[in-house]
This record gives sequence, structure tokens and C-alpha cells, in this order.
Amino acid sequence: MTPRDASDDNRWSDLDRPPLNPAALRRGLVREGGLWREVQVVRRTGSTNTDLVALATEGRASEGAVLVAEEQTAGKGRLDRTWSAPARSGLFFSVLLTPAEVPVTRWGWLPLLTGVAVATGLARAAGVDTALKWPNDLLVTVGGEERKAGGILAERAGSGGVVIGVGINVTLRAEELPVPRAGSLALAGAVSTDRDPLLRGILRSLEDWYGRWRAAAGDPVVSELQETYAAGCATLGRTVRAELPGDRSITGEAVALDGDGRLVLATGDGLQEPVGAGDIVHLRSA
Repeated sequence: MTPRDASDDNRWSDLDRPPLNPAALRRGLVREGGLWREVQVVRRTGSTNTDLVALATEGRASEGAVLVAEEQTAGKGRLDRTWSAPARSGLFFSVLLTPAEVPVTRWGWLPLLTGVAVATGLARAAGVDTALKWPNDLLVTVGGEERKAGGILAERAGSGGVVIGVGINVTLRAEELPVPRAGSLALAGAVSTDRDPLLRGILRSLEDWYGRWRAAAGDPVVSELQETYAAGCATLGRTVRAELPGDRSITGEAVALDGDGRLVLATGDGLQEPVGAGDIVHLRSA
């Protein structure tokens, strides 16, 4: 993967949304012995996940590759959903990880690990409390309401890698919100919306958490990942509806995360049912 700096004929067309500085990002992130090997910033693409999965599958990207887009026209979400946002209004990036030391059965923790890393990085760099909605949403508080400000998507890349995509609304204004329940760091009162330090903070946090998890062979208890995710998870303790594949749904109280990262629901008939995939709708506090 050959880095190519983003170029934009109208780099300063929106003074509130300056372009990223690829050279500064590389200086701050790429170091001998570190996780991040290369940082590429492109002006526009459909999906950084699609691009990086293709590069990894073709053998043209290795672990530690970071692909960032100033604008995504067909960003990927779960269940084949797509979304887009104004150029330079957010952070849209994907990373390639190849956790060979970790059993594949524990790779399902990677999206949750990324959520913890993003929340930790944003708390430090933006001064915004970010809660985690299981399994892959990033929540902020805007006007006393819980709003989705970002999401995470993991995709397999060949036999030995995982591409993790992250999208975060940074400076999205109220009139630009795609749906009323969306939010952004700016609307949540971030002390900084400078995307360069935000991205550096997130990636450094991700490197730290990934290193801990990998050193523990993916054990969520030894790495403290399970405990930390639970502490920051807005879903736990709530009455929720899990909308599952096959038009099936379950309603119950979200009481725990199990060792596989699944959400455990206590249902009205006294059963506890783990949910490994599906859409979660927050109904009310328990």
C-alpha cells in the first residue's frame, strides 16, 4: 500500500473543517516497534473498509495499515446499511489487524475493543463522554438526549486479518444531521474538534488496548477489556429489544456481557438468553 496524500482543490472552502495533515499524522503515529506502519489519507472514496479489505486480500496491505478518507460517499454500516456525511465533517477510517496470537474464537471482541479505545481516546482528546451501545454504536449526549455520533464495523480480510472501520461525526451541524437521533462531538460540547489530534488520540488508544488484548491471547478478563466495556456500556441495565435475524425479536433487561462478548438478556419468563448479533433498541432504564 503506497501512501498518497489527500488533495483538495478547495482545501479551505470551509474554515471550520480544515483538511487533515497526512505528514503530521505519520510523524505522530508511525514509529519503530509500534503498531501503525503506514497512514494513507485520500480525498474521497466510497468506503475505507471496502478499499482496505481489497488491499489486504490482494496482499498489498499489512497489519498496522491505516486508511483515512476526508469524505465517504458510501460508508458501510451493519446489515449492509450505507451512510455519508459532508466532506471533512468527521473521522472516517479503517485499520488492518492480524491478531495471529489470539484464537479466532476471540476475534469477536475486536469491535468491542475498538469501541473502548475510541471512547477512551475521545474522552482525552475531545473532552466528551462517549457511551457504548452494544455492539457497535458510539453515543454522546446532546441537549440531555442520547444521540448516535458514530459506529464501528469489523470485516474479515482474507484468512488472517480483520479490517475495523470507524466513522465519527465531529463537526456535523444540527441542520446536517441525517436523522433526528444523530449527534456529533461539536453538538455534544467537545472542547476540541481538531481532527488531527482526535485521530492520533484514538489510534494511540487503540494501539494500547489491542496490545493488552493480544498479550493476554485475547482473554477479555485478563486484559480487563470485558470489565472496561461493561463499565462504559449504556445498554447494560436497560430494558431493550433485540431484533434478530429471521424477523425474530427478544425483549428483556440487558444484564451482562458473557465471555464471548455477547449481550445477555433476562427475559420476562425468567430465562437468560445471550445475543450475539442483531439490532438493539434501547426502550427504557431498568
